[in-house]
Amino acid sequence: MAAEKDTLYLKGDRDVEVSKRDVTLGDLLTFECSNKTVIPKVKTLKILKIPENGKQRYVVSILKIIACIHEKYPGLDIQNLGESDIIVTYEDQNTSGAFLHLVKTALVALLTFSGSTFAIMAFNNDASVSKLFSQIYQFVMGTKADGFTMLEISYSVGITVGILVFFNHFGKKRFTVDPTPLEVQMRVYENDIQTTLIENASRKEEEMDVGKTNSSGRSGA
Repeated sequence: MAAEKDTLYLKGDRDVEVSKRDVTLGDLLTFECSNKTVIPKVKTLKILKIPENGKQRYVVSILKIIACIHEKYPGLDIQNLGESDIIVTYEDQNTSGAFLHLVKTALVALLTFSGSTFAIMAFNNDASVSKLFSQIYQFVMGTKADGFTMLEISYSVGITVGILVFFNHFGKKRFTVDPTPLEVQMRVYENDIQTTLIENASRKEEEMDVGKTNSSGRSGA
């Protein structure tokens, strides 16, 4: 049993992914306490039972987690150093085979390449880049261009180099330690989704009451 002077520090991320339906505190939070016997006991507290056909995401308030801990250890002082609301995302680990993953990767690469090619071609057509290059070549060389010139080749190479420098990596090779623009936009998108989920759950009063499950296996409010 925890003594009254023991203080338990807990920290949780805003979005936590779990792969099992019986979720414990150890799956969501990290702990620190001077009394090392408290942490293993708290980690095993089951707080959420995800039903077979239930939702894939649940919002859990840290206050209800603290209440669940106090129900078991009423004399324990708890300090939260993390998020005030935690999004629990359940992911089934029954993934498809390697061949299907390869097909999906090839399809995504083909769509990305085709879309990028179309966008570049549409821009060049709208801006009349080929006509502009012909005029520049004729102005500098004094004669009309006969086929492709160094202008088109340099422009093509420049686009490739510019894309690599902008996205800051080529394959698994990263040019600098800074995050890529795509990573930044993905984090912004994830933060917007997480904020929306938490606010919707708060407005609809759908935050999970952890530690108590009803007959359907879902925590009841």
